[in-house]
Amino acid sequence: MSNVDAAAIVREARLRAGMSLRDLARRAGTSHSAVAAYEAGRRSPTTATLDRILRAAGFALDVTLSRRVFGDKVDRGVELEEVLGAAEEFPARHSGDPRKPVFGRNTDGSGR
Repeated sequence: MSNVDAAAIVREARLRAGMSLRDLARRAGTSHSAVAAYEAGRRSPTTATLDRILRAAGFALDVTLSRRVFGDKVDRGVELEEVLGAAEEFPARHSGDPRKPVFGRNTDGSGR
């Protein structure tokens, strides 16, 4: 499992559930040596096995897949934050001619 520390997740779930290796293994339908190997990082569980172990401990692994757009070398999220920060420097309304209509309002003042 890349980019997921399954060992830490299994250990944390077991400890937070107050379970021994043998208790968790029994409830998950596996051996205590397999759970110990997962916790030590000597073996990596499949996604289905990780889910089964976490459920046996009373937890669920929630995963959110978020789209991230990366440019050549600039994280687009960082670029967006910079643009929005610059936009805050501009006034929300101009103090120009008050006879000109405000965006979203009709010129007759009816609001329709």
